[in-house]
Amino acid sequence: MRIEKFNGDRREFLSLLLVGDESEAMIEKYIDEGTMYLLRDEDVRGVCIVVDEGDGILEIKNIAVLPEYHRRGYGRAFIDFISSEYRGKFSILQAGTGDSPLTVPFYERCGFVRHHVIPGYFTINYDHPIVEGGVLLCDMVYFRKCI
Repeated sequence: MRIEKFNGDRREFLSLLLVGDESEAMIEKYIDEGTMYLLRDEDVRGVCIVVDEGDGILEIKNIAVLPEYHRRGYGRAFIDFISSEYRGKFSILQAGTGDSPLTVPFYERCGFVRHHVIPGYFTINYDHPIVEGGVLLCDMVYFRKCI
């Protein structure tokens, strides 16, 4: 497995980015910002976009692993890589997600703690209901960890 910076046409991986954020309109807001990484293990299995939010905060805008490779440590590998790669350059790694039984435990296992909530984020910013793990997503929950 290797993680590498990607400098090509990011839209080439739109279908994979849609695994992490199911709205193409929302992805368009950040797809050209920050740095994009690919996780390869024979082929591309994951993608991650990180953006400098200022004040020492690096935000994961999208982290996605192909569904058939979930629960194999690829997401954790991305978190570990980003934490290591940006240690000393940023003090905080941040990620926003829905309050879902699928994603919240993942971030907590990776050492993140809840920081703040944006009420109604998903109902305001998405044109359709988002259901994850049987839960209708409403609020955006931000997690942070020191790096």
